[in-house]
Amino acid sequence: MTDWLQSTPEAAQSYLAGRTLDEVECIIADLPGIARGKAVPASKFARQNSFHLPNSIFFQTLTGGWGEAAGEEGFTEPDMILKPDMSTATAAPWTGDWTLQVIHDAFTREGVPVPFAPRNVLKNVVAQYEALGLKPIVAPEMEFFLVARNTDPAQPITPMMGRSGRPAAARQAYSMSAVDEYGPVIDDIYDFAEAQGFEIDGITQEGGAGQVEINLRHGDPVKLADEVFYFKRLIREAALRHACFATFMAKPIADEPGSAMHIHHSILDAKTGENIFTGPQEGETERFYNFIGGLQEYLPSAIAVLAPYVNSYRRYVKDHAAPINLSWARDNRTTGIRVPVSPPQARRVENRLAGMDCNPYLGIAVSLACGLLGLVHKCNAGRAYRGDAYEEETGLPRDLGHALNLFDASDALHAVLGPEFARVYSIVKRAEYDEFLQVISPWEREHLLLSV
Repeated sequence: MTDWLQSTPEAAQSYLAGRTLDEVECIIADLPGIARGKAVPASKFARQNSFHLPNSIFFQTLTGGWGEAAGEEGFTEPDMILKPDMSTATAAPWTGDWTLQVIHDAFTREGVPVPFAPRNVLKNVVAQYEALGLKPIVAPEMEFFLVARNTDPAQPITPMMGRSGRPAAARQAYSMSAVDEYGPVIDDIYDFAEAQGFEIDGITQEGGAGQVEINLRHGDPVKLADEVFYFKRLIREAALRHACFATFMAKPIADEPGSAMHIHHSILDAKTGENIFTGPQEGETERFYNFIGGLQEYLPSAIAVLAPYVNSYRRYVKDHAAPINLSWARDNRTTGIRVPVSPPQARRVENRLAGMDCNPYLGIAVSLACGLLGLVHKCNAGRAYRGDAYEEETGLPRDLGHALNLFDASDALHAVLGPEFARVYSIVKRAEYDEFLQVISPWEREHLLLSV
């Protein structure tokens, strides 16, 4: 085994034990979270310590269009230097040969981290915590739907067919028999995750038809974002093996719940390792309330990152397992900000607003950024909500255009995420929104064509 392979994680080495590595996929997440990069022969990868891609991959919309975000130099598409992070090397067990994936970091030709590369944005936010002597810990929850193959976008998305020969049923939250209906897909998800060295904390059936939730163990924000990035790919691949699709759309099926990426946060003192949300007498600290206050104050400006598409806003519907405001409470899933039941040293705050369609690096980064602003500016959380928070009025933007206006106006959030990232992100998302506004929907044709 070559020296560089010996520096990879144990799971990657185990995957290749007694085998010859054929190919390495050199990948990086773009703004939507799509894996971009190059596949190269293993022998070539061993001879290089970087490769190049144009910075324009970050100016591209989800549909393949372009946002005019190149800056003063114009659209010249200069190359970035992409350097591998060998700690991320992991198997691609669905491929026909022996392949590893490696996540890369993006730098300019001068060696400066590219400010609008999503992984760099998250690293920058984590570094700002570290500068204050703090260590953020996160635990994401991933919700998604297993649906029937949909090859005609004009047709509605429908639940997948279970092993019983019946479509997956709705309103079966936590049902073990419902999970068993698509057990072969779940089995492949477990097998792929094991081959990649990922530890799943649990899999449950959610409330939607064919909706599944996977929980990951808590840890370093960048590492967990890498895992969500990888998981989206492995889940899609597992579904394709069984004649169905896995979708991370926020709201794929009308009248069903949407899919969230709930983010749990706790913050440790870097020197002592103690949870700063818990005091000497095991009570809640002022910084615990400051963190919640920061989420309440700044999340409206962050929604454009947590809910990045027009479809995302269909998820924020009353009584459909998604928040409609920024109330906070203990052990209350109707609020946007929840404090789960936990031992004092594991006290944490859950952001329930992020959709599963968001880029995991950016979703975790902006959520941590809001909490950081709360700590720095000592934001006031207000009193915990009691009762059904769906009875409260919504305090969230209802569409992407409004959300982008709030994002553009938040200098404080831009300062934490990086002004250049904020500039590029806004331009690309507005280009996507403009593309959407050119499309006439079936609802418009049905109700307006002959009636107005």
